[in-house]
Amino acid sequence: MQLHYQTLGQGQPLVLLHGLFGSADNWGNIAKHFAQHYQVISVDLRNHGRSPHNDSQTLTDMAEDLRQLCDDLGLAQLHLLGHSLGGRVAMQFAAQYPERVNKLVVVDMGIRAYEDAHTHLIDAMLALDLSQVQSRSEADKALSTSISNLMVRQFLLTNLVKVDDQLQWRINLPALKANYAYFQAALAVHYEKTCLFIRGEQSDYVRDQDVAVIQKHFPQSEFASLPTGHWVHAEQPQLFIETVEQFLGSS
Repeated sequence: MQLHYQTLGQGQPLVLLHGLFGSADNWGNIAKHFAQHYQVISVDLRNHGRSPHNDSQTLTDMAEDLRQLCDDLGLAQLHLLGHSLGGRVAMQFAAQYPERVNKLVVVDMGIRAYEDAHTHLIDAMLALDLSQVQSRSEADKALSTSISNLMVRQFLLTNLVKVDDQLQWRINLPALKANYAYFQAALAVHYEKTCLFIRGEQSDYVRDQDVAVIQKHFPQSEFASLPTGHWVHAEQPQLFIETVEQFLGSS
Protein backbone atom coordinates (compact mmCIF):
# COMPACT_ATOMS: atom_id res chain seq x y z
CA MET A 1 0.00 0.00 0.00
CA GLN A 2 1.30 3.46 -0.91
CA LEU A 3 0.84 5.59 2.18
CA HIS A 4 0.30 9.32 2.06
CA TYR A 5 3.08 11.30 3.73
CA GLN A 6 4.43 14.81 4.18
CA THR A 7 8.12 15.70 4.00
CA LEU A 8 9.91 18.67 5.54
CA GLY A 9 13.59 19.48 5.83
CA GLN A 10 16.77 17.67 4.88
CA GLY A 11 19.21 15.36 6.62
CA GLN A 12 18.86 12.04 8.38
CA PRO A 13 15.30 10.71 8.03
CA LEU A 14 12.97 11.00 11.04
CA VAL A 15 9.64 9.23 10.48
CA LEU A 16 6.65 10.29 12.62
CA LEU A 17 3.63 8.02 13.16
CA HIS A 18 0.35 9.31 14.60
CA GLY A 19 -2.12 7.55 16.89
CA LEU A 20 -5.61 6.11 16.40
CA PHE A 21 -8.00 8.53 14.63
CA GLY A 22 -5.04 10.83 13.88
CA SER A 23 -3.09 11.84 10.81
CA ALA A 24 0.24 13.28 9.73
CA ASP A 25 -1.25 16.73 10.33
CA ASN A 26 -1.17 16.09 14.09
CA TRP A 27 2.59 16.69 14.20
CA GLY A 28 2.30 20.31 13.01
CA ASN A 29 4.92 22.48 14.71
CA ILE A 30 6.74 19.43 16.08
CA ALA A 31 7.53 18.32 12.52
CA LYS A 32 8.49 21.88 11.54
CA HIS A 33 10.92 22.11 14.45
CA PHE A 34 12.67 18.83 13.73
CA ALA A 35 12.84 19.73 10.03
CA GLN A 36 15.58 22.20 11.00
CA HIS A 37 17.92 19.24 11.49
CA TYR A 38 16.25 16.19 9.92
CA GLN A 39 14.31 15.08 6.90
CA VAL A 40 10.97 14.72 8.68
CA ILE A 41 8.48 12.32 7.10
CA SER A 42 5.03 12.45 8.71
CA VAL A 43 2.96 9.45 7.66
CA ASP A 44 -0.77 8.74 7.44
CA LEU A 45 -1.33 5.13 8.53
CA ARG A 46 -3.68 3.03 6.41
CA ASN A 47 -7.37 3.89 6.95
CA HIS A 48 -6.31 7.29 8.30
CA GLY A 49 -5.76 10.73 6.81
CA ARG A 50 -5.19 10.66 3.07
CA SER A 51 -3.84 7.12 2.93
CA PRO A 52 -5.80 4.35 1.18
CA HIS A 53 -8.49 2.33 2.89
CA ASN A 54 -8.30 -1.43 3.36
CA ASP A 55 -10.39 -4.00 5.22
CA SER A 56 -7.31 -5.43 6.95
CA GLN A 57 -5.31 -3.46 9.50
CA THR A 58 -3.03 -5.58 11.65
CA LEU A 59 0.17 -4.23 13.12
CA THR A 60 2.06 -6.40 10.63
CA ASP A 61 0.05 -4.80 7.80
CA MET A 62 1.02 -1.35 9.00
CA ALA A 63 4.68 -2.28 9.51
CA GLU A 64 4.76 -3.61 5.95
CA ASP A 65 3.18 -0.40 4.68
CA LEU A 66 5.98 1.52 6.35
CA ARG A 67 8.60 -0.84 4.92
CA GLN A 68 7.22 -0.23 1.43
CA LEU A 69 7.31 3.54 1.98
CA CYS A 70 10.92 3.34 3.16
CA ASP A 71 11.80 1.28 0.07
CA ASP A 72 10.02 3.75 -2.22
CA LEU A 73 11.85 6.69 -0.63
CA GLY A 74 15.19 4.90 -0.53
CA LEU A 75 15.45 5.10 3.26
CA ALA A 76 18.05 2.51 4.28
CA GLN A 77 18.05 3.67 7.92
CA LEU A 78 15.94 6.13 9.89
CA HIS A 79 14.93 7.40 13.28
CA LEU A 80 11.38 6.27 14.04
CA LEU A 81 8.96 7.98 16.43
CA GLY A 82 5.40 6.88 17.06
CA HIS A 83 2.65 8.02 19.43
CA SER A 84 0.01 5.66 20.84
CA LEU A 85 -1.08 3.32 18.00
CA GLY A 86 1.79 4.77 15.98
CA GLY A 87 4.07 3.67 18.82
CA ARG A 88 2.81 0.12 18.42
CA VAL A 89 3.45 0.25 14.68
CA ALA A 90 6.92 1.66 15.36
CA MET A 91 7.71 -1.18 17.79
CA GLN A 92 6.46 -3.78 15.32
CA PHE A 93 8.52 -2.27 12.48
CA ALA A 94 11.64 -2.04 14.64
CA ALA A 95 11.30 -5.67 15.70
CA GLN A 96 10.83 -6.84 12.11
CA TYR A 97 13.45 -4.57 10.54
CA PRO A 98 15.97 -3.64 13.26
CA GLU A 99 18.69 -3.00 10.69
CA ARG A 100 16.64 -0.12 9.28
CA VAL A 101 16.06 1.69 12.57
CA ASN A 102 18.76 3.88 14.05
CA LYS A 103 16.88 5.13 17.10
CA LEU A 104 13.33 4.31 18.18
CA VAL A 105 11.08 6.63 20.20
CA VAL A 106 7.75 5.35 21.54
CA VAL A 107 5.39 7.94 22.99
CA ASP A 108 2.97 6.88 25.75
CA MET A 109 2.43 3.29 24.67
CA GLY A 110 3.38 -0.05 26.18
CA ILE A 111 3.33 -3.65 25.03
CA ARG A 112 0.64 -5.05 27.33
CA ALA A 113 -2.93 -5.76 26.26
CA TYR A 114 -5.25 -2.76 26.66
CA GLU A 115 -8.91 -2.57 27.54
CA ASP A 116 -11.36 -1.27 24.96
CA ALA A 117 -11.39 2.50 25.25
CA HIS A 118 -12.37 3.45 21.71
CA THR A 119 -15.14 1.27 20.24
CA HIS A 120 -17.79 3.52 21.77
CA LEU A 121 -16.23 6.45 19.92
CA ILE A 122 -16.27 4.56 16.63
CA ASP A 123 -19.91 3.57 17.22
CA ALA A 124 -20.84 7.20 17.92
CA MET A 125 -19.20 8.36 14.68
CA LEU A 126 -20.83 5.57 12.70
CA ALA A 127 -24.22 6.46 14.15
CA LEU A 128 -23.96 10.10 13.10
CA ASP A 129 -26.28 10.75 10.15
CA LEU A 130 -24.04 12.87 7.95
CA SER A 131 -26.90 13.68 5.60
CA GLN A 132 -28.45 15.70 8.41
CA VAL A 133 -25.45 17.86 9.33
CA GLN A 134 -23.93 20.67 7.27
CA SER A 135 -20.91 21.63 9.34
CA ARG A 136 -18.49 20.42 11.97
CA SER A 137 -20.27 22.53 14.57
CA GLU A 138 -23.53 20.73 13.84
CA ALA A 139 -21.74 17.40 13.95
CA ASP A 140 -20.17 18.38 17.27
CA LYS A 141 -23.59 19.17 18.73
CA ALA A 142 -24.96 15.83 17.50
CA LEU A 143 -22.01 13.88 18.91
CA SER A 144 -22.15 15.63 22.28
CA THR A 145 -24.98 13.37 23.45
CA SER A 146 -22.75 10.29 23.20
CA ILE A 147 -19.25 11.83 23.61
CA SER A 148 -19.22 14.32 26.46
CA ASN A 149 -15.56 15.37 26.27
CA LEU A 150 -15.24 18.44 24.05
CA MET A 151 -11.52 17.96 23.33
CA VAL A 152 -12.13 14.36 22.24
CA ARG A 153 -14.95 15.47 19.93
CA GLN A 154 -12.84 18.22 18.41
CA PHE A 155 -10.02 15.76 17.74
CA LEU A 156 -12.38 13.22 16.14
CA LEU A 157 -14.00 15.93 14.02
CA THR A 158 -10.67 16.73 12.35
CA ASN A 159 -11.51 13.61 10.33
CA LEU A 160 -14.76 15.07 9.01
CA VAL A 161 -14.22 16.51 5.54
CA LYS A 162 -16.50 17.84 2.83
CA VAL A 163 -16.50 16.03 -0.52
CA ASP A 164 -18.82 17.34 -3.25
CA ASP A 165 -20.68 19.37 -0.62
CA GLN A 166 -21.28 16.26 1.51
CA LEU A 167 -19.56 15.68 4.84
CA GLN A 168 -17.69 12.37 5.05
CA TRP A 169 -15.41 10.63 7.52
CA ARG A 170 -11.99 10.29 5.93
CA ILE A 171 -11.03 7.55 8.40
CA ASN A 172 -12.29 4.05 7.57
CA LEU A 173 -14.53 3.55 10.59
CA PRO A 174 -15.81 0.04 9.73
CA ALA A 175 -12.25 -1.24 9.26
CA LEU A 176 -11.05 0.41 12.46
CA LYS A 177 -13.86 -1.25 14.40
CA ALA A 178 -13.29 -4.64 12.75
CA ASN A 179 -9.53 -4.56 13.43
CA TYR A 180 -9.58 -2.90 16.84
CA ALA A 181 -8.70 -6.15 18.62
CA TYR A 182 -5.30 -6.10 16.87
CA PHE A 183 -4.60 -2.65 18.31
CA GLN A 184 -5.48 -3.82 21.85
CA ALA A 185 -3.56 -7.10 21.96
CA ALA A 186 -0.27 -7.55 23.79
CA LEU A 187 2.80 -7.24 21.57
CA ALA A 188 5.13 -10.20 21.15
CA VAL A 189 8.16 -8.25 19.95
CA HIS A 190 11.83 -7.97 20.85
CA TYR A 191 14.26 -5.20 19.94
CA GLU A 192 17.88 -5.05 21.06
CA LYS A 193 18.89 -1.55 19.95
CA THR A 194 18.70 1.80 21.74
CA CYS A 195 15.20 3.16 22.23
CA LEU A 196 13.34 5.74 24.31
CA PHE A 197 9.89 5.39 25.87
CA ILE A 198 8.31 8.73 26.74
CA ARG A 199 5.28 8.53 29.00
CA GLY A 200 2.79 11.03 30.38
CA GLU A 201 2.76 11.16 34.16
CA GLN A 202 -1.01 11.65 34.22
CA SER A 203 -1.65 8.91 31.66
CA ASP A 204 -2.22 5.25 32.47
CA TYR A 205 -0.94 3.92 29.14
CA VAL A 206 2.51 3.19 30.60
CA ARG A 207 2.21 2.38 34.29
CA ASP A 208 5.10 1.85 36.67
CA GLN A 209 4.56 -1.90 36.51
CA ASP A 210 4.75 -1.80 32.71
CA VAL A 211 8.34 -0.56 32.72
CA ALA A 212 9.94 -3.85 33.78
CA VAL A 213 7.94 -5.77 31.18
CA ILE A 214 8.97 -3.36 28.43
CA GLN A 215 12.61 -3.65 29.49
CA LYS A 216 12.50 -7.43 29.02
CA HIS A 217 11.45 -6.97 25.40
CA PHE A 218 13.49 -3.80 24.81
CA PRO A 219 16.65 -4.37 26.90
CA GLN A 220 18.32 -1.14 25.71
CA SER A 221 15.28 0.99 26.51
CA GLU A 222 15.42 4.32 28.33
CA PHE A 223 12.45 6.05 29.93
CA ALA A 224 11.38 9.67 30.32
CA SER A 225 8.26 10.93 32.11
CA LEU A 226 6.71 14.30 31.30
CA PRO A 227 3.98 16.16 33.23
CA THR A 228 1.20 15.40 30.75
CA GLY A 229 -1.65 13.09 29.90
CA HIS A 230 -1.66 10.82 26.86
CA TRP A 231 -1.12 13.59 24.30
CA VAL A 232 2.43 14.26 25.44
CA HIS A 233 3.66 16.17 22.38
CA ALA A 234 0.55 18.38 22.24
CA GLU A 235 0.41 19.17 25.96
CA GLN A 236 4.11 19.93 26.52
CA PRO A 237 5.61 20.47 23.05
CA GLN A 238 8.81 22.18 24.19
CA LEU A 239 9.61 19.60 26.84
CA PHE A 240 8.80 16.87 24.35
CA ILE A 241 11.10 18.38 21.72
CA GLU A 242 13.95 18.76 24.22
CA THR A 243 13.57 15.15 25.39
CA VAL A 244 13.57 13.74 21.86
CA GLU A 245 16.44 15.98 20.72
CA GLN A 246 18.61 14.91 23.64
CA PHE A 247 17.98 11.24 22.86
CA LEU A 248 18.51 11.49 19.11
CA GLY A 249 21.66 13.53 19.61
CA SER A 250 23.21 11.11 22.09
CA SER A 251 25.74 8.56 20.89
